[in-house]
Amino acid sequence: MTKTLYLMRHGQTLFNFKGIIQGAGDSPLTELGISQAKKAKQYFDNLGITFDSFYSSTQERASDTLENVVPGTEYVRLKGLKEWHFGMFEGETVHLFDNIVQPEDLFGDRMVPFGGEAKAQVATRLVATMKDIMTNTSENALVVSHGTAIALFLRQYLTIEQAVKYNIGNCNILKFEYDDTNKSFKFIELIDPVV
Repeated sequence: MTKTLYLMRHGQTLFNFKGIIQGAGDSPLTELGISQAKKAKQYFDNLGITFDSFYSSTQERASDTLENVVPGTEYVRLKGLKEWHFGMFEGETVHLFDNIVQPEDLFGDRMVPFGGEAKAQVATRLVATMKDIMTNTSENALVVSHGTAIALFLRQYLTIEQAVKYNIGNCNILKFEYDDTNKSFKFIELIDPVV
């Protein structure tokens, strides 16, 4: 049986606006971030897309986004959907990443000496969490997570050359098909409901 995963990045946060690294930390959604989430809601409503399960990272920026997309709806918060932990880089300017991030592996193991997570740790928890979600979903799941985590998840199912073509903006939605028999994901498209 084929199911559909709609994997969405959270709306703009105060730290996004200020150019500060968040990672395992958090900051609130801005007014723009709330507006982006409401545009995502409008996108789903306009196309008549409904969901039988809703999941969010445990970080507030993700859960607040989901609450604006599907207000008043019960959902599950999962630690496995959290953003990559950037260790000592968190709370610093995003420009510190300019010479660290590499398209082929994002941060690889370069965060480990600074108290952050290795690429394999993040990829393993994301893939396992997404498979658990889809196992417990009848048809369509809406999941809200984070930019770098989503980019790493995407790299599990595309070549590096394909993956680097996608810039995952705030409230962008990645659509995947999930084959329940093979326990595998297939990337379909990136949707920008904010434009």
